[in-house]
Amino acid sequence: MIMLLPGRFLGAQSPDQINSYINTYKLLAIAEMQRSGIPASIILAQGIHETQAGTSDLVIASNNHFGIKCKDNWSGPVAYHDDDARGECFRSYAAAEDSYRDHSEFLSQSPRYAFLFKINPEDYESWAYGLKKAGYATNIKYSQILIKLIRDYDLQKYS
Repeated sequence: MIMLLPGRFLGAQSPDQINSYINTYKLLAIAEMQRSGIPASIILAQGIHETQAGTSDLVIASNNHFGIKCKDNWSGPVAYHDDDARGECFRSYAAAEDSYRDHSEFLSQSPRYAFLFKINPEDYESWAYGLKKAGYATNIKYSQILIKLIRDYDLQKYS
């Protein structure tokens, strides 16, 4: 029998670390939801997953809470980090607030994510599957990871 413990789903993050991340960033996620229309539950789940609940090397070095890579249109500060390939270019931010705002703008200003904004913000499952469908992440279980985090930590209450 294989048993998945909530703290083991993401790796070494404990429920306390995840709850600390939620408590630190929930108001920022709510503010971004009100500004952009992206559900706070999705924002928080992505932040938890992408930063390993605020403990990843990338977030510590660059305040990048969403794993957003540089791409061609980024002219701001950068950080290099191994992801799908070695030494990939990631956006870097002065503060977490900048990362949260850029994440909202990244999704809301890209045509490939436009269909998400037609989904009811309370339908976090459709948002999670839509992010994966639009190519936000390469992990084939990305949608399920977000949904599990939302359910396990009752993140829907912030949307």
